[in-house]
Amino acid sequence: MKVGPSMSLLLAVTLTLLLQLPSLLQGFTIGPSQRAPSTRLNSNFQDLAKSITGSFNSLPKTASKLTPSNIKPALEDIREAMVKADVNLQVVDSLLSGVSKKCVGQEIVGEVTGSQYFVKIMYDELTTMMGGTKDDTENTASPAQRISYKKDGVTTLVMAGLQGAGKTTFCAKLAKYLTVNEVDYDAVEAMEEEERKSTLSTRLPKSQRKVLIAACDVYRPAAREQLVLMANKAGVQVYEEADAEKGDAVKIASAAAEFAEKNGYDTLIVDTAGRQVVDENLMKELRDINKALSPDEILLVVDSMTGQAAASVTAAFDAAVGITGAILTKTDGDSRGGAAVSINGVSGRPIKFMGTGEKVDDITPFFPKRMASRILGMGDIVSLVEKASAEVSDAEAEAMAKKMEEGSFDFDDFLSQSKMVSKMGSFAGVAKMIPGMGGQIDDKMLRKAEVRLKKSEAMINSMTKKEKSKPELLLTDKTARSRLDRIAKGSGNEYMDAVNFMSEFQKMKTMMSRMQKQMGGEGTMEAMGTGDTEAMAGAVGNRSMRRAAKKNKKSGRGGGGGFG
Repeated sequence: MKVGPSMSLLLAVTLTLLLQLPSLLQGFTIGPSQRAPSTRLNSNFQDLAKSITGSFNSLPKTASKLTPSNIKPALEDIREAMVKADVNLQVVDSLLSGVSKKCVGQEIVGEVTGSQYFVKIMYDELTTMMGGTKDDTENTASPAQRISYKKDGVTTLVMAGLQGAGKTTFCAKLAKYLTVNEVDYDAVEAMEEEERKSTLSTRLPKSQRKVLIAACDVYRPAAREQLVLMANKAGVQVYEEADAEKGDAVKIASAAAEFAEKNGYDTLIVDTAGRQVVDENLMKELRDINKALSPDEILLVVDSMTGQAAASVTAAFDAAVGITGAILTKTDGDSRGGAAVSINGVSGRPIKFMGTGEKVDDITPFFPKRMASRILGMGDIVSLVEKASAEVSDAEAEAMAKKMEEGSFDFDDFLSQSKMVSKMGSFAGVAKMIPGMGGQIDDKMLRKAEVRLKKSEAMINSMTKKEKSKPELLLTDKTARSRLDRIAKGSGNEYMDAVNFMSEFQKMKTMMSRMQKQMGGEGTMEAMGTGDTEAMAGAVGNRSMRRAAKKNKKSGRGGGGGFG
């Protein structure tokens, strides 16, 4: 069985990262770590994931039945971890009560262990708590997570929130997403079921909306200028009025709606004013705008860093103005995850998007199954492959798969893959999506890895065209020593730097050949197509992970998007 483009992208990203972390190449295991890093890997929800996965060690591995006594230590550890992560206490108790009820009395049959069954239940309950359902897939947003779209007329989205949550910036992010990356779900529904399930969201048809943003914050100084600046980066137009700071937000919003209707826009995003606290003046203005526009969506932008307070704010806004969903910003700096777990459980409103950075492209739909997978330390392979696929075409991915299959991977290929990984974001952001990787590396290792990558690229740029395309000239040829000496000097490195790079590059080629055999099976291809996180994690992980994946497959568990 050939290794397909999606799995080739996954393999390329993983090994390109590992090449910069040579200590991990020796005992290559992309699976659950047995020890925690010495310093914290600062990526979203890392602290919560680390604490929860550590609690699984206390679960029974040989018991024939799950009982209140043998799952109690794990439940207590998880409760403590979630409280420390600032998850709402009622949400924690409700979540663990559901896990306990479904676990207790469950007989363990076949080769599935008690801990594996417990994790499956935990995954399902966590997914449900964050607004997911068992029917959700991992490559398309569920109906509750999608942004409304009217086929006739202008779809109006009102953005609300407290000051400092990132509302104005997110207006531009959402506008670009709807213009460039939003999936056209009507077109998707028309696709064959097999094609729909096997296609990454980055390859699905796009809606390509025509979006207008209305600048209706008439209080904050320079709010309009900030919005125009961000909108220019997003490539969308802003409706603004001169001296807007002295104007009436309701009148501006109404005029913007009229302008959008007359000029062929299909979506209007209304940026409203924020306040330091939830107060009646803020709510009254929102109610007046809603009365004037009758919006299709009222989206609340909340700061992930505020923990469970974000859930309380969501509930307060919903009670006052009736929101349709929440936007979670600054998740790239949130190591706890309290807001993500709490919002839907407290307010009953779904999280629709996350802000993952400062750039206008740093926006991603909120997938409850993927988030549950990250929190449980299982990584997020689907998002990883989607990020990679956004940087390369299908033809390039096919060519990459062929090179791996033939063992003809060269330095030009390595350079292109390194650039692809760099475009995907920080090393920490990429690493946390690989199952178990976050537990094996720390901040210091990642900083060194980024330096090594720059040195490697400099050495490749000092090679001749022939040397780039024929690695054997630098690995086995009799002229290798003199060539490496020249390359090292030309790139500002030492001779041994070049020797070490050659050694690690050879290990990477060997690893590609080995992993190709592991990843080329029919089950792995099916897993990548359906978004079966558990099976994919087993495919790219170590021996114990692959055995676990096989056990779950034999017992009929898993599949269809993680464990669900």
